[in-house]
Order: sequence, then structure tokens, then C-alpha cells
Amino acid sequence: MEKKLTKGLFIAFEGPEGCGKSTQAKRVYEELSSDGYEAVYTAEPGGTPLGGKIREILLMKDGLAMGNGSELFLFEADRAQHVEEVIRPAIEAGKIVICDRYNTATFAYQGYGLGMDMDFVKKVDGFSTGGLAPDLTILLDVDVVTGLERAGKVGPADRMEKRSVGFHEKVREGYLAMAEASPDRFRIIDVHEDKDRTYRSVKEEVYGAVERHKRAG
Repeated sequence: MEKKLTKGLFIAFEGPEGCGKSTQAKRVYEELSSDGYEAVYTAEPGGTPLGGKIREILLMKDGLAMGNGSELFLFEADRAQHVEEVIRPAIEAGKIVICDRYNTATFAYQGYGLGMDMDFVKKVDGFSTGGLAPDLTILLDVDVVTGLERAGKVGPADRMEKRSVGFHEKVREGYLAMAEASPDRFRIIDVHEDKDRTYRSVKEEVYGAVERHKRAG
């Protein structure tokens, strides 16, 4: 039986490398869909045909020099297209959008990780998103070394994964600082070796958000 929302709901999944957010995001999307909700799963970078080309450049595993500014603008170009083509239309259609990374990743990676001016990063991002922010951000938290080890088991390291442990520590610290500053929007979930245990916490938070959204709508 189809379960319609009166207005769309936007949920983003975030976390350091190897946190398992893609697995958890896809799983909760599939359960929402099987429960009759109109849901959309998408991801950044690469949630559109244009974004797919940008993703190839951003995560290229070998040999492409890229300055921090170029990296930031490529991520934001991907996001601008993603919001216009996928996310905003789905929300306006009353769907639940499950997004694997969104702008909090840019604040964490380019802002905290690379040390770029956060006010400038947020200004550029505001233009790209038109001010569209997630209703809920699920932050899957894992120790940096453990996460990088897990990511390394999946396949060859991409540009982000190849960066120093120090960089990834700054990214994680940034995520946690942002979550602490906005507890109304973030939910921190500790990642366990048992993926089902992690998923039970994810499902509780996501379905709780859906129910609150339905009552408010």
C-alpha cells in the first residue's frame, strides 16, 4: 500500500571514509520503498549524468593534479545540477530523498580537512543549493584508521582516501563539531562491526523522522 507524504522529506547520510554510509543509506531506502513510501536514493558526487562525469574527475585514482579551489568548485557544480535535476523535484513531488553525502561533506572535507575559509565555502554552497538543506543528517561515525582500513578492502583508494590520516582526522572532527552545534538536525550513530546492529539504529532514526514529518505535515 502506497504511503503518501503531504510534503517531501530530505535525509542525508554522512561520515568519514569507510563508515558504511552507502550500504546503510541503500538499505533504508529499500525498506522505505518496500513499505510503500515513494523514496529516491541518490548520491554525491555523481547523482546526475553531468555529475557522473564530474565524479570521474574528482575521484580519479591516478595522476590528475587539482588545486583546492578547483576541487571545491567541481563538487559544487555537481551539487548545483543534482539539486536542480534530482533532489528538489523529488521533494516537491512529496518523496523521501535519501542522499549519500550532501553539503555537510563539503564543509567537512574542504572546510575542516583542507582548511579553506568556511564562510567562503558556505557562500559558494548556498548558491549551489539555493539554500536547500536536509531535514535530517545521519552521521555514521567511525575511528579514522578503522574506516580507512575498511575502505581499502573494497577496492583501490581514490583521491580522497589517499590523503593523510591527519586530513581524515580533521574531517571527522569537523563532522562531529557540526553535529554538536546542530543537534536538532544531526543524529550521530556509532558504526559497529555488526552491520545489522548499525542498521537498527539507522532505521530507528529515519523512521522516527518520517513519523514526525507526517505529524507536522
